Amino acid sequence: MRLTREKSLMLIVDLQAALLPVIENGDQAVTEAAWLGGLAESLDVPVWVTEQYPQGLGGSEPWLLEALPGHRLWQKVHFGAHEEPAFAAALAESGKRQVVLCGTEAHICVMQTGLGLLEAGYEVFWLVEATASRRAAEARLARERMVQAGAVAVSADMVAYEWLHRCDDERFKQAHRRFLKGRSPRPLRF
Repeated sequence: MRLTREKSLMLIVDLQAALLPVIENGDQAVTEAAWLGGLAESLDVPVWVTEQYPQGLGGSEPWLLEALPGHRLWQKVHFGAHEEPAFAAALAESGKRQVVLCGTEAHICVMQTGLGLLEAGYEVFWLVEATASRRAAEARLARERMVQAGAVAVSADMVAYEWLHRCDDERFKQAHRRFLKGRSPRPLRF
């Protein structure tokens, strides 16, 4: 199954500032999510961001939100975002059937969100380098479980070039100048 920007939505789960300091590779997850999210917005692919109980865990990493000015923010109490009725209804209404999924923690909220999306009939693409947990072993195990359940493991570059689809149009040229040429992720330190 191939990704298309017309069918896609990017979902960034719980990259919250108070949680990130204890997440192994959390800086990489934020950097990759912001990079691909920025490209998504430039290609008119919706970017949705969730926050798990922000009253207790704080809000999303500010740098991520600044990098994604067109994001839609969802607050949730269920670990799986699709369990939230308003979220599920809005996703169904969007007409998007392909969800590029990333965030923290891979083995809890990201995985439960992904399983719920698969159960509801969506195609789920697990963005490997932007999905993390406190322990890398749990992130790997979550990815394995999701792939066994029917998700597809992808890299940010895979997604980017599938969305761009061809090199001879203006969108590719703009994206190449802004996002692809000389790509060097901005390192974050929590």
